[in-house]
Amino acid sequence: MRLIILLSMFFLFTNCEDKQTKKKTTKEDLTKSDTLQTIKNDSEKPDRRYPKLDSKNAMFFFQEYDKKHKENKVRITTDFGNIDILLFNETKYHRSNFIFLTKQKYFDGTQFYRVIDNYIIQGGNSDDVKTARKRSKIGKYLLPPDTKRGFTHERGVISMPSSEIDNPHKLASPYEFFIVCQKGGAHFLDGDYTIFGRVISGMDVVDEIAAVETEDGDWPLRNIYIRKVEIID
Repeated sequence: MRLIILLSMFFLFTNCEDKQTKKKTTKEDLTKSDTLQTIKNDSEKPDRRYPKLDSKNAMFFFQEYDKKHKENKVRITTDFGNIDILLFNETKYHRSNFIFLTKQKYFDGTQFYRVIDNYIIQGGNSDDVKTARKRSKIGKYLLPPDTKRGFTHERGVISMPSSEIDNPHKLASPYEFFIVCQKGGAHFLDGDYTIFGRVISGMDVVDEIAAVETEDGDWPLRNIYIRKVEIID
């Protein structure tokens, strides 16, 4: 009888110990599993420090971006030479947009794809799939026009074209820009497009680009690449 009692106590103790061990192991396994899942989830998150932009959040984003990014001079490097541009603080959303895209290296590798002698050169796009991928990553958005700052389309100003989509309000296409090279200016553009800077060095380069031979659609026969756009002091 005593032996039976001792054996019963032994099995009861062993059973309790096994349950505790199993309970502990299960908890440790769960914690480990959660940690691995967290690491996996973190590794799957895109590496970006800004939101994907759209027409709903772009204005707020550039309003906040303007507070910390006050740069206002950029250099456009081409095979024809450099074009230095001063961006106007008065058109802060468009200035901030250009600075933001410059820091994202969006313009690097794009082209001056529309050139008209003694009128304009227009850049910021290309038929390269890399450009489309850059736009897709940054986002699809438009900027409202800002045309009442007293600027006019004088020779040498940089302005933002409107989107090609049905766009009665002339919302600006943020990825593209044009530089006026028409002698005497192109004032018939005033009020329709936002002027957000001016060339401070390199108008001879602008004129040389504008004079290249083009197809019927004003696309240069020879690709005119924007090698890079960078911020300068």
